[in-house]
Amino acid sequence: MGWTELRHRGFELGCSVIGLRGSADRTVSPGSPEAVVRRLDHRETVEFRRIRLLGGTGAVVMGVSALGVGALPVYQNPLSGVAVAGLFARVPTAMLAMCMIGVVAVVVAWLLLGRFAVGAVGRISVGQLEGTLLVWGLPLVVAPPMFSTDVYSYLAQSEIAQRGMDPYVVGPATGLGLGDVLTRNVPNIWRETPAPYEPLFLWIGRGIAEITGDSVVFGVWAHRGLELGGLALIVWALPRLARRCGVPPVAALWLGAANPLVLFHLVSGVHNETLMLGLMLAGVEVCLRGIPEGGGSGAASIDRKGWGLLVFGVVLIALAAMVKVPAIIALGFVGAALARRWGTRPGPLLAVAAGFAAVAATTMMLVCWGSGLGFGWIHTLGVAGAVRSWMSLPTALGVVTGFGGALLGLGDHTTALLSVTRPIAVVAAGFVSLRRLMATWGGRIHPVGGLGVAFSAIVLLSPVAQPWYLLWAIMPLAAWATTRTFRAPAIALSAVVALLQMPRGADFGVLQIIQAASATAIVAVVFIALTRHTLPWRFTLPGMERSLAQSTQD
Repeated sequence: MGWTELRHRGFELGCSVIGLRGSADRTVSPGSPEAVVRRLDHRETVEFRRIRLLGGTGAVVMGVSALGVGALPVYQNPLSGVAVAGLFARVPTAMLAMCMIGVVAVVVAWLLLGRFAVGAVGRISVGQLEGTLLVWGLPLVVAPPMFSTDVYSYLAQSEIAQRGMDPYVVGPATGLGLGDVLTRNVPNIWRETPAPYEPLFLWIGRGIAEITGDSVVFGVWAHRGLELGGLALIVWALPRLARRCGVPPVAALWLGAANPLVLFHLVSGVHNETLMLGLMLAGVEVCLRGIPEGGGSGAASIDRKGWGLLVFGVVLIALAAMVKVPAIIALGFVGAALARRWGTRPGPLLAVAAGFAAVAATTMMLVCWGSGLGFGWIHTLGVAGAVRSWMSLPTALGVVTGFGGALLGLGDHTTALLSVTRPIAVVAAGFVSLRRLMATWGGRIHPVGGLGVAFSAIVLLSPVAQPWYLLWAIMPLAAWATTRTFRAPAIALSAVVALLQMPRGADFGVLQIIQAASATAIVAVVFIALTRHTLPWRFTLPGMERSLAQSTQD
């Protein structure tokens, strides 16, 4: 073998390793148009309405239970002094059982609804699914927050910015004082830490603080309204991205926007991921509108309107990154899709990268300077790393290994192990993302799919992973993938994670959790027995062709 041939083979191997060569990815296959299915017949329509009622009832039960076990503020609690409402807080085990029953009802209703969204029977329309999302979400919108107290940190950090201090330098305890009502509602672990959020979110939060002042209730409502705006963007973008990938829009909305994780953690939990995801997905859709899908190549095939759409889309993605910086990854995939029009030569790819970077950097600098918050957010990106999340694979590996070493008498070396596992996992996530980026540039994967796979690696391998982080990956993948390889794990993971989270984290004793879970199991068994002829319990799991009863027998 000569030197020239050896060099050529080495080059091809390198391209294959980074994802620029090879066959189409088969782990999560790109969406392909599914067979046209009929609309619901009379029997299916009745079943659909019952499923929607089941989910709505579960959401109402959750909303009522939030009066007792929700993330109510410690100070300015609107239920304090209200005789009837105060009763809920005095029976926490009963309220926890109510919450669990409501959660199970919503999750089961969502699973049953999948039969009519992506199953092999009649299919509901996008309007029917959006109406169902409204019915299920409204009780959680008007109820107190659940599953997280992060919104109280939003209020405190926004008030720090409103008072002219730098939220990236001082925490609530230092900036507002321990006696401030907003500080008192912040969990102890975050009272001394600076803001881990990017300037656009705190800029908007500062405006909210100017309007609501130190009113906790109105502040929570304002932030929830902001997140509902982000959810509206998600509902707008998902079906349009799904059509581009050959996926039925209603299937994407069911798995993405109607996901229990969205209802529990974005709507009820008031997390700013909603705004980040909404801006990012809308930006990706706008960018793809500016890239002609067929015919022509290079810049000549993109008209003035197309370039305008590309710039606007990049601005939206950059704004999403100014809410949470991981959204910036989407720029790479839409940029690779644009550069693909010139083939796989490095020159056009670098030119597109430079152009996108210029627009995004300009947008981000304008936000930093316009808000007056500067670039201090760069130094607080690792603040959340103080939390040891059970969902993070490298963190779980380090903690379990450290615990095992302590049991063997070798000492607790968890911190040292985490300093090894976390960096290795970050490198691995970067490698997977690079492969998907190169595959997008090579035309082997749709940019929406590449983005979803990259986010999957980033979320699972990041030092910190929260339940709602899963939506970073689920949203784009819901608009792209159709095969059992993706759908079955995504459905199972969404359902299991939604069921495991306590309404206020770890504030309940083991006995309380066991009692509440036992009551929930009894209610579930009785309910299934009573509705065995009125609800389609022998449903086909979306993306699979086997019934629940058959899989149980196996």
